[in-house]
Amino acid sequence: MFYCNFKSSEEKKFFYQKKKLEMLNYIKDSLERKIASVSASIEVLENQISRDKVEVSS
Repeated sequence: MFYCNFKSSEEKKFFYQKKKLEMLNYIKDSLERKIASVSASIEVLENQISRDKVEVSS
C-alpha cells in the first residue's frame, strides 16, 4: 500500500493515523453528498404531494 522509510514507530503511527483520518473524511464527505441528494429529493416529492392535494381539492 504505502512504502515509507520511517525513522521511528511514532512517525509510522502518525503516518497511518493521518491516512486513516483522510480516508474517514473522504467517506464522510461522500455520505454528506448522498444525504443532501436524498434530502432534496424528499423536499421535491413533499412539494409535489402538497401541490397535488391543492389541485385535487380545487
